[in-house]
Amino acid sequence: MTLAPPARHYEYETRGSQIYVDSFATIRAEADLAAVPVDAEKVAVRMIHACGQTDLARDLVIHPGLVSSARSALESGAPILTDAHMVASGVTRARLPRDNDVRCLLRDPLVPGLAEAWSTTRSAAAVSLWTDHLDGAVVAFGNAPTALFHLLEMLRDGAPRPAAIIGTPVGFIGAAESKQALIDLAPESGIDVPYLVVTGRRGGSAMAASALNALAQERE
Repeated sequence: MTLAPPARHYEYETRGSQIYVDSFATIRAEADLAAVPVDAEKVAVRMIHACGQTDLARDLVIHPGLVSSARSALESGAPILTDAHMVASGVTRARLPRDNDVRCLLRDPLVPGLAEAWSTTRSAAAVSLWTDHLDGAVVAFGNAPTALFHLLEMLRDGAPRPAAIIGTPVGFIGAAESKQALIDLAPESGIDVPYLVVTGRRGGSAMAASALNALAQERE
């Protein structure tokens, strides 16, 4: 079979490399990154690229130690733990510095029973299975506020501390509150884990994965 392109009816950029360059240039021209920590600027830009919303920068709250802690952990081979398979699928494996393990335990056979017994979501129940992998890990939430709340409760109960938490669960029920709880964790409990949060209802798997990809490698 011989394939031929359709007739060109529209004017648009077709070179993938140029689209990439122009996209990031547009973001830097339109987004106000003044409040973003200098070492987190590329993280913010990549997250904006994932969602197409240049006003995202105003909703970012980034711990000053987030980038250094997360990048050091990944370079040391730490795993990435996430609440959603969509986040795990969005991680670009070629960017990972040590072929790091990326784990979502939502499909573990123990999860349905735990969720029913605890009257919680499966996403939250799956977080309890992270305990043996949590110490020094990079954690990302792109979907379930209940999962983020559950981890924060585990940390308050003495669970091992991850190196960093990406908090971008999305939704209308509990999303904004769970992210505020992450921001308030250190002031309220003294448990200081570096974090990145998109305040309010916005979030999602694409944002979480884009943040991980930016943290995995300095190159934009």
